Amino acid sequence: MIIDSFPGGAGLFRLDARVAHLNHGSFGAVPVPVADVRRRLAEEAAGDPDAFFLGVPDRVAAARTRIAAHLGTDPEGAALVANATEGANLALDALRLAPDDEVLVTDHGYGTVTAAAARRARVVPVALDPELPDEEAVRAAVLAGLTPRTKVALLDQISSPTARTIATPALLADLRERGVVSVVDGAHAPGALGDPLAGEPDFWVGNLHKWGYAPPGSALLTVATAYRKQISAPVPSWEDERGFPRSVEYRATVDYTGWLAAPEGLDLLAELGSSRVREYNSALAAHGAALLARLPGVRALPSDERLPMRSLRLPPGFARTRAEAAALREEIADRLGFRVLIWPWSGGGGIRICGQIYNTPEEYERLASALEPLLDGR
Repeated sequence: MIIDSFPGGAGLFRLDARVAHLNHGSFGAVPVPVADVRRRLAEEAAGDPDAFFLGVPDRVAAARTRIAAHLGTDPEGAALVANATEGANLALDALRLAPDDEVLVTDHGYGTVTAAAARRARVVPVALDPELPDEEAVRAAVLAGLTPRTKVALLDQISSPTARTIATPALLADLRERGVVSVVDGAHAPGALGDPLAGEPDFWVGNLHKWGYAPPGSALLTVATAYRKQISAPVPSWEDERGFPRSVEYRATVDYTGWLAAPEGLDLLAELGSSRVREYNSALAAHGAALLARLPGVRALPSDERLPMRSLRLPPGFARTRAEAAALREEIADRLGFRVLIWPWSGGGGIRICGQIYNTPEEYERLASALEPLLDGR
């Protein structure tokens, strides 16, 4: 596969050139123009704190409106939050679950989000074989896990470790027909999908700091009309009387510069051509996965060709636990100079790679060459 480098892509980021950053999906990276806007906001706050903080509620609301326009949602039905985990907590709190209510989750779900459900209700996990062939097979497995006591389905839109599409519009429609409330962890959706809110979930939360080029700690929670009055603010504030979403967003003297700069990231994505960026990132990830799949014992998992991430199973015996996965991840970073995600799984885990406009095809070729002797040495 011949893929040209994205023109000017690498120059938009201040990444350490000594490392090949193939793990954009975990923490993202802030483009220079967005970081510069945030820096100027911080200088403004330092120069006149009174004026800055007194104006914060209205400025955050304006930023939210710009973000909502990019994502195609109602700004009055959305609130800025720190991340997907915080948004999922707010959604679960709003549902007033009883300890014996059931929340369906999958074993591909993000650990802290699943833990949030376990604090409030009875979690019913659905095991999804990472090698299920397609979205229809995933959908059937999730529906088979429902019981008469299922109140909520807490599902990844795109699973973090395995890069699988789970909460599809078809599955959300099935849940709605069965009277099950949907809470969708869309951590990877903004910027990675052209229509991240397709299917109209009851609650959805998407991180903006991954594929949306926003600063860290930036996410958007959307709430269906029926549940907006049930959302409780994470802390009391002077905006409580305004209700959702302002009561959720205002937190006194915290750092709002990331939220205020977040629309700049989505603006930049639009200026670069969001479809063009998505196509490039997906092509890079597919290229890298094809190279890694040639290594002995490494198998590519079924994937959604739209996504900028691909996941592969490592040979049996690798990354069986979180500790083993973390050790292998750091060994690949320290010895080989590559940032990737290693995910644990019983019997043997996997590797996830990402594509971003600062990456080049040669980086994946070097990863495959460097990884083969490391795996053989085990």
